[in-house]
Amino acid sequence: MALVDSMRPKPGLKVLITAGASGIGAVIARAFAEAEAKVHICDIDGAALARFCDAHPQITGSLCDVAVDAQVDALFAEVEARLGGLDVLVNNAGIAGPTAGVAEIDPADWRRTLDVNITGMFLCTRKAVPLLRKSQEKVIINLSSVAGRLGYAFRTAYAASKWAVVGFTQSLAKELGPEGFRVNAILPGVVRGERIERVFAARAQALGLPVDAVRQSYLEKVSLRRMVEPEDIAAMALFLCSPAGRNVTGQALSVCAGTETI
Repeated sequence: MALVDSMRPKPGLKVLITAGASGIGAVIARAFAEAEAKVHICDIDGAALARFCDAHPQITGSLCDVAVDAQVDALFAEVEARLGGLDVLVNNAGIAGPTAGVAEIDPADWRRTLDVNITGMFLCTRKAVPLLRKSQEKVIINLSSVAGRLGYAFRTAYAASKWAVVGFTQSLAKELGPEGFRVNAILPGVVRGERIERVFAARAQALGLPVDAVRQSYLEKVSLRRMVEPEDIAAMALFLCSPAGRNVTGQALSVCAGTETI
């Protein structure tokens, strides 16, 4: 196989992407479909899910809150029915959580952030592993964040959950590596899109600053002084599923334009 060809996933991979109807997840889903994978997504937003699946009829979807055990069980029953197995799990589902000082955070908001961002990842992984054991590929990709390697003032719930994702990833890589599983985390930086704009707005409100000033302050902490594109995250996910990525596991891979601090 030519080196360039080895950087592309093999056609026909069976891929599940959580929170795949919008944002980074939607871009990852489209990228895998373009790479001739069989793709199933889930999302908590029924309207977004319907719009995405209508626009991409080759991709199937399920309504699912990954933090709810019974909904995850139903999701994987549908994955088996739709895909006939699984080669790749992309644990993309996550929420921003509260933006506030630690003394002002509502415990319910703290719990919901961890329920979605790390417990949801666990619930999906525990159901995926028996299916992946039957595959020749066995790839798990977990979406963390640069907040999974840097302290993040006023975003403690989010940062705690994203650090947990890295620990979960590295532990799984050790546990499942002898069976041929490859488990990695992608740590996006400031990714262009509606979600980061909501983060800027919440941060601006918490600090009493204009949104433009907050946006500029984020970019001043990035070596390349620019945002990451969602397609950059998708490209890393594709690489990790390619033959060229066959010896990459247990890694926390930043795609962040050189984020120095947050």
